[in-house]
Amino acid sequence: MGNLKNVVLPLLLAFSLLHLPFAESVWFFNYHIHVRNDLRSRNSLPHQPNLLLHCKSKKRDIGDRPMTTGQDYTWDTKINFFRTTLFFCNARWVGHKSRIFDAFVAVRDEDRCSKYHSSCMWSVRPDRIYFNHNNATWFNGYPW
Repeated sequence: MGNLKNVVLPLLLAFSLLHLPFAESVWFFNYHIHVRNDLRSRNSLPHQPNLLLHCKSKKRDIGDRPMTTGQDYTWDTKINFFRTTLFFCNARWVGHKSRIFDAFVAVRDEDRCSKYHSSCMWSVRPDRIYFNHNNATWFNGYPW
């Protein structure tokens, strides 16, 4: 009888957690992270990458992405059970500046990025890196 309690009670608890209102967004909801290269440099050649982007989380390394002006890089993620999902990026503007920024933080972005197709959008520009969650208004994100 004791063994039955040890098996059944955890299963009932896990099953009940799946039916909580937040469970679907935590475990099954995809968030789309976009980073767009909006750098305009007079010194770079057309179709020559002027931004090197390296994004990763604790468990997933997306790797280096050389990007030309106007190029958009997108990946998807889900929020883990503990809501600690974090993706950070190192943006290197070739010959100019470098900046590490948090592209997705579960507790910060869960609500604000769900407003427009579950997308967090970033624009890398000469003056700073901007954030957008509604495809209309860009907010100051990170200075160089």
